[in-house]
Order: sequence, then C-alpha cells, then structure tokens
Amino acid sequence: MEILAGRPGQLAPRVLESVERYRHKVFVETLGWDLMTEEGRERDQFDGDETVYLAARDEAENIVGTGRLLPTTGPYLLGDVFPQLMGGVEVPRDARVWELSRFAAVDFTNPLAGALGQFSSEVTIALFHSALDVAEAHGAERIITVSPLGVERLLRRKGIRAHRAAPPMVVDGHPIFACWIDIAGSARS
Repeated sequence: MEILAGRPGQLAPRVLESVERYRHKVFVETLGWDLMTEEGRERDQFDGDETVYLAARDEAENIVGTGRLLPTTGPYLLGDVFPQLMGGVEVPRDARVWELSRFAAVDFTNPLAGALGQFSSEVTIALFHSALDVAEAHGAERIITVSPLGVERLLRRKGIRAHRAAPPMVVDGHPIFACWIDIAGSARS
C-alpha cells in the first residue's frame, strides 16, 4: 500500500478523479449520504486549491482510503456546516488547527470489506497516521474532525490522543461529534 498526499496541483489529475469516484462510492452509494455529485464523482465547496488530499492505494493502484485536510483559517466542514457540534464554543479559526474530513478506508476490491467495518482496518490506521504527519508538516498542532462515535474508542486504543469537543448529537439519524486530536504525543507506529 502507498499513501499519496498533496494539494490538487501536486497530485496527478487521475488520482484526484479516482479520489472523487471513491468518495462517491463510499459516502453516496454505500452510506447513503445526500451529497451533491456529478457524473459519479463527489466534490463539495471545501475541495479547492488549499485542500490537502490523502489517497491510500493498493498494489494495483486502486484507491482503498481517502482523507481531506483543510486549515481552519478558511472555510471547512465543521466550521461552516456543523458548528453546533462544538456545543456553543466558537469553531476553531487557527493556523495550528486543521480539519480532517471525508475520511474513509474501504477496500472495494475485497469482497469481505464493508463501509461499516472500515475503522478496524490496517489501512485506516496507516492513513490516519499519514494525516497526522501531513497536518503537522503544515504547522498543525491539533486536528478537529466530525466523527461517528466509534472513532474515539479506536483512536485511543491505537495511542492517538483524541477527545470530544462537546457531547455527541444526532444529525440525520447518525450520532456524531466533534473530535479533537492532539498531534503531539499521539502514537504513530
């Protein structure tokens, strides 16, 4: 497995297209999220020149995981769409805080894989560690993310310093929460 990371101008156009098609398959087709899509590709208003993409690929160059990193100094998912998850506290707007979103690790080439089992995979942890490294290389000290409840427990089990920004809320029938992740002190092995 290899993990690619970069802004749109740093990644090959076919990699970006594969990421968008993968996101469509995970979030729209598999999880049933009501997202704007075009021609089987998922992009939103937070995909732009400042976005840092992560793409995990298998030996055959199939995308098996993705993530999106954004500085919180500009528009980002939690700050613009889910600020209520902060429990009344201001959303972060700080160059030292980056958001991780559109994170998924589902291997559609493996018939035993599934979207709901994604958080136990080896790809998930490798991709997550890469997200920490990339965010830190861009000056981040913390990551904020909108996450399903099971993520917090998994991250802690893997030595990643994660904690809730506020109590979870049910949004569109799914319990989610804003999760702080401290980059310093988080295990990366």
